[in-house]
Amino acid sequence: MNTEKIASLVREIIKEIGEDPNREGLIKTPERVAKAYEHMFKGYTQSLDEVINGAIFTQKGDNMVVVKNIELYSMCEHHMLPFFGKCHVGYISQGKVVGVSKIARIVDMYARRMQIQENLTEQIARAVMDACEPEGVGVVIEAQHMCMMMRGVEKQNSVMVTSSVLGSFRSAAATRNEFLDLIRK
Repeated sequence: MNTEKIASLVREIIKEIGEDPNREGLIKTPERVAKAYEHMFKGYTQSLDEVINGAIFTQKGDNMVVVKNIELYSMCEHHMLPFFGKCHVGYISQGKVVGVSKIARIVDMYARRMQIQENLTEQIARAVMDACEPEGVGVVIEAQHMCMMMRGVEKQNSVMVTSSVLGSFRSAAATRNEFLDLIRK
């Protein structure tokens, strides 16, 4: 990411909205925005293999593993405004489990890209499926979108919920319901 170019472009945006980029409070803003973007969009520089980093472990049995309330922050690709909320991930292992912190890192890797929540949900589910080849995967994201809260319809209490279910979470209602019951508790 070219942070110098981003800073230059931010300086131009500041001018175009009618502000003075040389005003005391704005002098370093272009550089701060560029540095913030470097962090907020770091998902573009990561791969699933890097994030997993070999943390796949053998496990006997076929237990359901659920990690819930993983906070996430992302940017809407339509308005470049944040959306934020929580993600719940579940899977049924078939002899392999992924390190628990890696689930949160997978969520972050995809959330740290510009996109829509529907795609984010699907990307996380497919990544978990690819990482540990489980019997099935379920992902639910509940998020609030600044593009809906601070502009447009301005609905402050709206929450968007998306889900992606793969494998046995799609084909077996009992499995899907068990996952949904666990994330509600």
